[in-house]
Amino acid sequence: MTTTLDKPLPSTSISTASVRAEAKTSISLIETVRQSFSMGYRGLLKIRHNPEQLFDVVLQPIIFTLMFTYIFGGAISGNINAYLPVIIPGILVQTVIVTSIVTGTQLREDMDKGVFDRFRSLPIARISPLAGALLADVVRYLIATVITFAVGIAMGWRPDPVGVVGSMLLVLVCSFAVSWIFALMGCLMSKASAVQGISMLIMFPLTFMSNAFVPVETMPGWLQGFVKVNPVSHLVSAVRELCNNGHVGTHVLWSLVGAAIITVIFAPLAVRAYIRNAK
Repeated sequence: MTTTLDKPLPSTSISTASVRAEAKTSISLIETVRQSFSMGYRGLLKIRHNPEQLFDVVLQPIIFTLMFTYIFGGAISGNINAYLPVIIPGILVQTVIVTSIVTGTQLREDMDKGVFDRFRSLPIARISPLAGALLADVVRYLIATVITFAVGIAMGWRPDPVGVVGSMLLVLVCSFAVSWIFALMGCLMSKASAVQGISMLIMFPLTFMSNAFVPVETMPGWLQGFVKVNPVSHLVSAVRELCNNGHVGTHVLWSLVGAAIITVIFAPLAVRAYIRNAK
């Protein structure tokens, strides 16, 4: 049995068009920053409830520093003490940059679990879930940085105190920029294992084919050309200048310029890929 209405339903006092006109269509920069830090706090809570996420940033600096120093120290620099000013900055950059790969992997895992589907329904800036995840990982980079310096100092290295602080800030800024590359990969690829595998294939040649572990002069000529333009080499040289001499040179400038370029290019691409995934 059906019922027919003789009279049309009364229209609401507020039309759909007026609601859309009054709806908020943009989010200010201040709100975007605040929302990003709120998402970053959510990432810190996630680390707090899953402390095993810190195993790599705690153990890797210790293992790599001890292993490389005692194995290659005598062969490359003659003794361990002479090798420490060379290897500690290299280990620092290598550890933090490689650790940033986890950003893309965890981002892909969160997307697979449907966490970011909830974020898309919220009236927040599209970049804030991604930026928040990357900001939370900065804490992981800071832990790796502090442990690397602590191990080096315990082994006898005596860096410039001001240079240590400056190099820590520089490495954190550059690592945050690089993590946007892996955030893009996390948005584009369908599996976390694929993100990790391809990221490793990219980052290991960049870190090992640099001046992080051995002098450039000992390499073949064709390889020296690549090492000298490798952005990882510029960052390692910048950290060495800051820590060993307390000097702010051109390598620091090139590292900051490179970080800015990477962020400007890959952050919008990551956000676009994230929005496209939402459709």
